[in-house]
Amino acid sequence: MAKTRSQAILFLFALVFGGAGFFAHLEPATAQSSAMSFRLAKLEGRACGARCPRVIVAEGIIEEDTPEAFVDFLKSVADAPNLRDVIVLNSPGGRVVASMRLGAALRKLRAAVVVARFDKDDDLDFPSAGQCMSACVYALMGGARRIVPPQSRLGIHRMSSKDNSASLGRLFAAATPSYASPDMVDALAGYAAQMGVSPTVIRVAERIPPEEIHIVSPAELRRWRLASPKF
Repeated sequence: MAKTRSQAILFLFALVFGGAGFFAHLEPATAQSSAMSFRLAKLEGRACGARCPRVIVAEGIIEEDTPEAFVDFLKSVADAPNLRDVIVLNSPGGRVVASMRLGAALRKLRAAVVVARFDKDDDLDFPSAGQCMSACVYALMGGARRIVPPQSRLGIHRMSSKDNSASLGRLFAAATPSYASPDMVDALAGYAAQMGVSPTVIRVAERIPPEEIHIVSPAELRRWRLASPKF
């Protein structure tokens, strides 16, 4: 327990004051499979006492109404003490357009976004490695600063959706995937450029079959200006 608390406090100061290497001893974890929800996390320690910063934890699938839910949450916590413009993001993906809208809201906030997750132990929030997969990457792009610690994972693949409607004369039909139009791909590439990210990431993603996932390497994160491993 003492080690866990110590790691949490070290992470807290790394997150807020620019330290490095704060995920060195933590294990990866999976993202939630329910709709994205938001909450505040406060890490307490004798070093900061009542002044311990709070950050926003965003975890789950990005749905159509997620951007509005995020804005509503921001309004509800506007007066929270010691709140920092830091979003801890952990998501398996979701809706592409909604993810872009969430990214736009993050950019308006000028928030720093960290791919990670927070768990609770003895009422203490502590960090572990997280993931940002598929459409989540487009939300991450909105961060004014984007951090993917070495133990966390970021994955990309081709945009797709499935039509589950039945065909004529058949009781059941296999889901038929449909893919983004060239205009949509161009729009997403333009969005990436607007956020300061190389549009190459979109072109690469569109070459990865939707049933597969490409885990973005640290070198690609740097080359595509997608994220840094630390503040």
